Amino acid sequence: MPITLEFMIKPEGTIKQIHIAELVIAGWTGRDVDALEKHIVELEELGVPRPSSVPCFYRVASENFSNHEDLQFLGNTSSGEVEFVLIGNDDGMLIGVGSDHTDREVETYSVPVSKQMCLKPVSRSLWRYSDVSDHFDDLLIRSWATENGKKNLYQDGSVTAMRQPEELIGLYLPGQTVLPHGMAMYCGTLAAIGGIRPADRFDIEIEDPKTGRKISHGYNVNTLPVIK
Repeated sequence: MPITLEFMIKPEGTIKQIHIAELVIAGWTGRDVDALEKHIVELEELGVPRPSSVPCFYRVASENFSNHEDLQFLGNTSSGEVEFVLIGNDDGMLIGVGSDHTDREVETYSVPVSKQMCLKPVSRSLWRYSDVSDHFDDLLIRSWATENGKKNLYQDGSVTAMRQPEELIGLYLPGQTVLPHGMAMYCGTLAAIGGIRPADRFDIEIEDPKTGRKISHGYNVNTLPVIK
C-alpha cells in the first residue's frame, strides 16, 4: 500500500508531500571488500547466514517508511543502523538519512522477514541529490545508541564504505541511474562500534563537510511484549 510522507527540502525550505509506492533495502553494498567482510562476519556472529551473492535487494512494505520519532517494535531484539536513503521524486532525486531497523533474532533464520517486520525510520529533511552528487564521496554518516540513559557513538564513517548511488540503482534497475518517482532505497550501513545491540533510542545523521550542512533524525524504541 503506497504511503505519503511530508519532507522539507533543504536548504531551500520547500515542503513536499512525497508519495512512496516502493521501498527497497539494499544490503551487502560495501565498496570496500574488507569492510564488507567485517560486516558479514559481524552478522554471522549473531547467527545470520552469509549471503550467496552481494549486493542483495529486499522489497518491504512501503507503509513501513516512517519519519515519526516514537516507534513501536516487537520484543527487545531489534536495533537500528544508519544508512543514506535515496528517494525518487518528480523534480529530481533526493537524499536523506535513515535507519534500517531490523529484528536480529528473526534475521538469524530469515533476512527478508527481519526487514519486513520493522518500521524503517527516515529523516524529515532531505537534500537534492544534485546538490551533493559532485562530491558525494565526501559525505559522512553516523549514529548514536542511547543505552541506560547514556548516548554512545554507535557508527561513524564515510559513504565511501558503500557503493555509489548510480551503481546501486543500476544493479537494481538495469540501465537506470536515477530512482523513479515514488521509489525509496536504503543503501547500506557501517559496522557497529562495540557490536550490534538493541538500544532505547537511535539518533542518525548525514553530514556534508563541504557545505557544513547536516541532516539529523532520531527515534525512540518502544518495545511491545512477545506473547509465546
